[in-house]
Amino acid sequence: MRKQSDRNPRHGIVGEPAPELTVPTWFDAAGRPRPPVKLADRPGRPALLFCFQAWCPGCHIRGFPALAQLQRKLGDQADYYVIQTVFEGLAENTVARLLEEQRRYALGIPFGHDPGDRGRLPTTMRDYRTGGTPWFVAIDARGVVVADGFRLTIPDVVARLAPAGPAAPPDVSPTIAPGR
Repeated sequence: MRKQSDRNPRHGIVGEPAPELTVPTWFDAAGRPRPPVKLADRPGRPALLFCFQAWCPGCHIRGFPALAQLQRKLGDQADYYVIQTVFEGLAENTVARLLEEQRRYALGIPFGHDPGDRGRLPTTMRDYRTGGTPWFVAIDARGVVVADGFRLTIPDVVARLAPAGPAAPPDVSPTIAPGR
């Protein structure tokens, strides 16, 4: 694994408290509108955020399969949130496409639509300093970002989020590889 210092210093917030989510539009696991998700509503719970765009090939080739695998391995030990961070392709990365992807992957978790505002990047991208999509953010039970990036190893995320897992220092840049 690469060291934290090898990462782009403009991206990610490993080791920092997770900012509250300010995504304006959310849908529950069944695709029905729901109130906005707030991390503060689930204190003491690890969370995994997955940022995607409907038109992003990497999101479908690596991201969603890795999310499904993490969900199988962690089960109910963590909360999962999928956020469509629309920073380009506004005509393709719509709420309708988000709902289509939610049905396609049938993960049984909330999906949020973060389109940004007035030409600015989506709030999730600004707050978490994501570098694009697919982007994962692992938040431990204390509310600290313990891993983030385009690529995370599934064993590393499981170890960092599972309550029985060892406390790992935030000094690595993980790599997502489905099937690992």
